[in-house]
Amino acid sequence: MSKIKPSKGAPYARIMGVGGYRPTRVVPNEVILETIDSSDEWIRSRSGIATRHWASEEETVAAMSVEASGKAIADAGIDPSQIGAVVVSTVSHFKQTPAIATEIAHKIGAGKPAAFDISAGCAGFGYGLTLAKGMIVEGSARYVLVIGVERLSDLTDLNDRATAFLFGDGAGAVIVGPSEVPAIGPTVWGSEGDKSDTIKQTVAWDTFHADRPEKFPAITQEGQAVFRWAVFEMAKVAQQALDAAGIAPEDLDVFIPHQANMRIIDSMVKTLKLPDHVTVARDVETTGNTSAASIPLAMERLLATGQAKSGDTALVIGFGAGLVYAATVVTLP
Repeated sequence: MSKIKPSKGAPYARIMGVGGYRPTRVVPNEVILETIDSSDEWIRSRSGIATRHWASEEETVAAMSVEASGKAIADAGIDPSQIGAVVVSTVSHFKQTPAIATEIAHKIGAGKPAAFDISAGCAGFGYGLTLAKGMIVEGSARYVLVIGVERLSDLTDLNDRATAFLFGDGAGAVIVGPSEVPAIGPTVWGSEGDKSDTIKQTVAWDTFHADRPEKFPAITQEGQAVFRWAVFEMAKVAQQALDAAGIAPEDLDVFIPHQANMRIIDSMVKTLKLPDHVTVARDVETTGNTSAASIPLAMERLLATGQAKSGDTALVIGFGAGLVYAATVVTLP
């Protein structure tokens, strides 16, 4: 018989607060057209993107995360010292070690929490949310800060007609804490490694270090393959998340998909047969694709503008490089 004492966590977990940070510089499509042969109409019709935010030198991954975290902490009504873990999802922190989470934890005054980074691309927020839920229920932390943050402008090839217009910068954060009722549903997540080459970094860091190619490593993708996968396969995953939570489409109040592309979002809404009353996040139009930051940023904007309200039932789903995905149903803070 095991001598280990059972953990004493909360019965359930919930999102208690949300915060976001968008860089001050707004970049319209006209700026992108300076380096690619395209048009504003083509970019809007293909992606739905009109503008995106690009970070300044001072708006680092850490700085944006601290700003978003401060808002989430205030929204949750807790003290930073109560945070037991900091989980950061990012692909644009360029130091392999140490994790940027440790620097962020220190700067927000969180004391000595567990702190680590995860790399799950555009599904990273869902992965982090699931890890946080487990910590709360298991009892290893009472409050967990989950951050999705990217400076994808650093990894964008402005001469690549297929991707130059897609990416933006920003940070989104949530506080996850204890709940007496279910408020974060089961996560449907996974990966399809046979498609890992459809979204990737153009040059590996070791190759860059050894050969010093002329161009800095950037993100590239096979647009049509990614579009087909997202539209057809991710709608199935979203439905599985609804089923796992015991929620029918008509029971939803809000749908917050990864802000990859407006056509993908609209196609998923149609495939899922979401009723007209469901509010759909379309933050991509003015924020672009911010990868791991896109879901919490969209969530924060919906709540701030009154398009969604506290207590609403929302389906969130992220998907991207790997290819990886994560979907769950949550109660909004």
